[in-house]
Amino acid sequence: MEYGLIGEKLPHSFSKEIHEKLAGYDYRLQELTPARLPAFLEKRDFRGINVTIPYKQAVMPYLDEIDPKAAAIGAVNTIVNREGKLYGYNTDYDGMVALVRHAGLSLTGKTVLILGTGGTSKTAVAVAKDLGAADVRRVSRTAKEDAISYEEAQRLPVQILINTTPSGMYPDPDGQPMDLSRFGWLEGVLDAVYNPLRTRLVLQARNNGARGQSGLYMLVAQAAAAAELFLGEKLPEGAMDRVYRQIHGEKQNIVLTGMPGSGKSTVARILAREMGREFVDMDTEIIRLAKLPISEIFARKGEAYFRDLEAQAVAEASRRTGVVIATGGGAILREENVRRLRQNGRLYFLDRPVEDIAPTDDRPLSRDREALQQRYEERYTRYTVTADTTVPVRGSADEVAKAIREEFLI
Repeated sequence: MEYGLIGEKLPHSFSKEIHEKLAGYDYRLQELTPARLPAFLEKRDFRGINVTIPYKQAVMPYLDEIDPKAAAIGAVNTIVNREGKLYGYNTDYDGMVALVRHAGLSLTGKTVLILGTGGTSKTAVAVAKDLGAADVRRVSRTAKEDAISYEEAQRLPVQILINTTPSGMYPDPDGQPMDLSRFGWLEGVLDAVYNPLRTRLVLQARNNGARGQSGLYMLVAQAAAAAELFLGEKLPEGAMDRVYRQIHGEKQNIVLTGMPGSGKSTVARILAREMGREFVDMDTEIIRLAKLPISEIFARKGEAYFRDLEAQAVAEASRRTGVVIATGGGAILREENVRRLRQNGRLYFLDRPVEDIAPTDDRPLSRDREALQQRYEERYTRYTVTADTTVPVRGSADEVAKAIREEFLI
């Protein structure tokens, strides 16, 4: 290959799309076992590669020259082949600096806690110190080298926290390296994980009033720096931000919430068709899991069983990216469902007046006008507070879909 990414496991990677949008060259993902790494590097059959977990330190002995910044950090994530000689760089540094600025954070004089002890944590240490942090601590599951334990970390007056561990990364987005509830001074959280778009750690930070940012901007920024090293020239002005917005929009799910009968499935189908996305209907997924119609699930198993199936369906759908999801009317009742949907999605509440919604027998909790009114009153506030955007449903389904599409694409 000419350009690409090497790592042990790469199904989660967005790097191919990012590099090809940034610079237009063919970029490949190459999974390597530790045993195959030496032969790959010794063959030198590439022009430029990026390096990810777990090889950012392992590649260093095979390089002819290492940039002083990368050598000082002790990790390499970019290798350029120039006339058969391998040169190593650390563009994660550029990406981390860009992420700090994108999040609107200042590290000057702050206490910074860095979770993890791998190559990316070393980069984060260098960035924090260069940006003026007063106290920088790395955290390990067991205190070692220059790292403290997680228990010790919870006693520090931490203001900025940076996660460099893979905890919370696809395919296990429910992972979280640390509970933030004991950090009363926290101003901001940065997470190097970029898939999902918002990790549990970042969502908890935002819920607690701190700024939180996952790693997609860092990924694009480091890719831009790597592409310039590969090509030996600067990218066009604004290319990095343009590609970030494009990738973020393409990967973000559109999630419709609202009362049964509010038009979620109809509007979702229109959006999926017009935007070239896949449509995911939660009711259909629940039926698939139960192998029963929804009315029979309620009749035979009860509502609690249905809600458990719904949570399972939400967990599966929310791991995906770039889809349109129509939720069931009660999906937002469980906080875990809302959190999962938010990790990769933007939530739109279809606010249809209850008098315009017709009761039907296939909606067990809204089968008559009285039950429908009761559900509406019970859930309305929940719909509004869990939505990113409330969309009044007054016109046709096409008009509602257009309003959502225009807002989403801003």
